[in-house]
Amino acid sequence: MAYKRLLFLVLLLVTPLTHAAVYQWTDANGQVHFGDRPPAQVKSNEVRVNAASAQVDTSARERHQKMTEFLNQQQQEREARQADQAKSREQAQKAEATCQKLRARLNNMERISTFYNLDESGERVFVSEEENEQIRDRFREKVQETCNQG
Repeated sequence: MAYKRLLFLVLLLVTPLTHAAVYQWTDANGQVHFGDRPPAQVKSNEVRVNAASAQVDTSARERHQKMTEFLNQQQQEREARQADQAKSREQAQKAEATCQKLRARLNNMERISTFYNLDESGERVFVSEEENEQIRDRFREKVQETCNQG
Protein backbone atom coordinates (compact mmCIF):
# COMPACT_ATOMS: atom_id res chain seq x y z
CA MET A 1 0.00 0.00 0.00
CA ALA A 2 2.84 2.36 0.86
CA TYR A 3 4.48 1.85 -2.52
CA LYS A 4 1.23 2.93 -4.26
CA ARG A 5 1.25 6.21 -2.35
CA LEU A 6 4.90 6.73 -3.17
CA LEU A 7 4.23 6.06 -6.85
CA PHE A 8 1.30 8.51 -6.80
CA LEU A 9 3.49 11.23 -5.25
CA VAL A 10 6.24 10.66 -7.79
CA LEU A 11 3.74 10.94 -10.63
CA LEU A 12 2.38 14.19 -9.22
CA LEU A 13 5.86 15.65 -9.02
CA VAL A 14 6.98 14.46 -12.45
CA THR A 15 3.87 15.56 -14.37
CA PRO A 16 4.59 19.31 -14.16
CA LEU A 17 8.16 18.69 -15.24
CA THR A 18 7.06 16.85 -18.35
CA HIS A 19 4.40 19.40 -19.27
CA ALA A 20 5.93 21.92 -21.65
CA ALA A 21 3.78 24.97 -22.18
CA VAL A 22 3.70 27.01 -25.38
CA TYR A 23 2.87 30.70 -25.26
CA GLN A 24 1.60 33.02 -27.98
CA TRP A 25 1.89 36.81 -28.06
CA THR A 26 1.81 39.68 -30.50
CA ASP A 27 4.60 42.26 -30.54
CA ALA A 28 4.29 46.04 -31.14
CA ASN A 29 4.56 45.54 -34.92
CA GLY A 30 1.63 43.12 -34.92
CA GLN A 31 3.73 40.07 -35.56
CA VAL A 32 2.63 36.86 -33.77
CA HIS A 33 5.28 34.93 -31.83
CA PHE A 34 5.37 31.57 -30.06
CA GLY A 35 7.74 30.48 -27.30
CA ASP A 36 8.21 28.18 -24.34
CA ARG A 37 8.40 31.12 -21.87
CA PRO A 38 6.00 34.01 -21.65
CA PRO A 39 7.56 37.43 -22.30
CA ALA A 40 7.69 39.83 -19.36
CA GLN A 41 6.62 43.04 -21.14
CA VAL A 42 3.76 41.69 -23.29
CA LYS A 43 0.55 39.90 -22.47
CA SER A 44 0.66 36.27 -23.68
CA ASN A 45 -1.75 33.36 -23.88
CA GLU A 46 -0.93 29.74 -23.23
CA VAL A 47 -1.63 27.64 -26.30
CA ARG A 48 -2.60 24.00 -26.05
CA VAL A 49 -0.55 21.88 -28.42
CA ASN A 50 -1.59 18.32 -29.16
CA ALA A 51 1.32 16.07 -30.01
CA ALA A 52 0.92 13.96 -33.09
CA SER A 53 0.54 10.28 -32.40
CA ALA A 54 3.55 8.17 -33.21
CA GLN A 55 2.12 5.86 -35.83
CA VAL A 56 4.22 4.02 -38.31
CA ASP A 57 2.79 4.51 -41.76
CA THR A 58 2.23 1.61 -44.13
CA SER A 59 5.13 2.44 -46.44
CA ALA A 60 7.58 2.58 -43.52
CA ARG A 61 6.30 -0.78 -42.32
CA GLU A 62 6.72 -2.22 -45.83
CA ARG A 63 10.26 -0.81 -46.08
CA HIS A 64 11.11 -2.33 -42.71
CA GLN A 65 9.67 -5.70 -43.77
CA LYS A 66 11.59 -5.64 -47.07
CA MET A 67 14.80 -4.70 -45.26
CA THR A 68 14.29 -7.53 -42.78
CA GLU A 69 13.65 -10.00 -45.62
CA PHE A 70 16.75 -8.73 -47.44
CA LEU A 71 18.92 -9.12 -44.34
CA ASN A 72 17.55 -12.63 -43.72
CA GLN A 73 18.27 -13.58 -47.33
CA GLN A 74 21.81 -12.19 -47.04
CA GLN A 75 22.37 -14.21 -43.86
CA GLN A 76 21.11 -17.40 -45.52
CA GLU A 77 23.35 -16.82 -48.54
CA ARG A 78 26.33 -16.16 -46.27
CA GLU A 79 25.66 -19.38 -44.34
CA ALA A 80 25.30 -21.32 -47.62
CA ARG A 81 28.63 -19.91 -48.88
CA GLN A 82 30.33 -20.84 -45.62
CA ALA A 83 28.90 -24.37 -45.81
CA ASP A 84 30.11 -24.69 -49.43
CA GLN A 85 33.56 -23.44 -48.46
CA ALA A 86 33.74 -25.92 -45.57
CA LYS A 87 32.68 -28.75 -47.90
CA SER A 88 35.29 -27.70 -50.48
CA ARG A 89 38.01 -27.61 -47.81
CA GLU A 90 36.99 -31.08 -46.63
CA GLN A 91 37.05 -32.45 -50.18
CA ALA A 92 40.46 -30.87 -50.80
CA GLN A 93 41.83 -32.44 -47.63
CA LYS A 94 40.49 -35.86 -48.62
CA ALA A 95 41.95 -35.50 -52.12
CA GLU A 96 45.33 -34.53 -50.68
CA ALA A 97 45.28 -37.54 -48.33
CA THR A 98 44.45 -39.82 -51.27
CA CYS A 99 47.28 -38.33 -53.31
CA GLN A 100 49.75 -38.81 -50.47
CA LYS A 101 48.79 -42.49 -50.28
CA LEU A 102 49.05 -42.92 -54.06
CA ARG A 103 52.47 -41.23 -54.15
CA ALA A 104 53.69 -43.46 -51.33
CA ARG A 105 52.52 -46.56 -53.25
CA LEU A 106 54.18 -45.27 -56.43
CA ASN A 107 57.41 -44.69 -54.53
CA ASN A 108 57.20 -48.24 -53.21
CA MET A 109 56.50 -49.61 -56.68
CA GLU A 110 59.59 -47.85 -58.04
CA ARG A 111 61.73 -49.78 -55.54
CA ILE A 112 60.23 -53.21 -56.31
CA SER A 113 62.31 -55.07 -58.88
CA THR A 114 59.58 -57.34 -60.20
CA PHE A 115 55.87 -57.96 -59.77
CA TYR A 116 53.98 -61.22 -59.63
CA ASN A 117 50.47 -62.63 -59.89
CA LEU A 118 49.05 -65.56 -57.97
CA ASP A 119 47.81 -68.58 -59.86
CA GLU A 120 44.86 -70.82 -58.87
CA SER A 121 46.96 -72.73 -56.35
CA GLY A 122 48.27 -69.53 -54.75
CA GLU A 123 51.74 -69.82 -56.26
CA ARG A 124 53.61 -66.75 -57.43
CA VAL A 125 53.94 -66.25 -61.16
CA PHE A 126 56.46 -63.49 -61.89
CA VAL A 127 55.75 -61.13 -64.78
CA SER A 128 58.21 -60.04 -67.45
CA GLU A 129 60.25 -56.85 -67.23
CA GLU A 130 58.07 -55.33 -69.96
CA GLU A 131 54.92 -56.07 -67.90
CA ASN A 132 56.66 -54.57 -64.83
CA GLU A 133 57.14 -51.29 -66.70
CA GLN A 134 53.54 -51.34 -67.99
CA ILE A 135 52.26 -51.77 -64.41
CA ARG A 136 54.43 -48.88 -63.21
CA ASP A 137 53.42 -46.69 -66.18
CA ARG A 138 49.70 -47.32 -65.59
CA PHE A 139 50.09 -46.47 -61.91
CA ARG A 140 52.08 -43.30 -62.72
CA GLU A 141 49.24 -42.22 -65.04
CA LYS A 142 46.71 -42.95 -62.32
CA VAL A 143 48.65 -40.80 -59.84
CA GLN A 144 49.05 -38.03 -62.41
CA GLU A 145 45.32 -38.01 -63.27
CA THR A 146 44.23 -38.20 -59.64
CA CYS A 147 46.70 -35.69 -58.26
CA ASN A 148 47.13 -33.39 -61.32
CA GLN A 149 50.90 -33.82 -61.21
CA GLY A 150 53.08 -32.75 -64.05
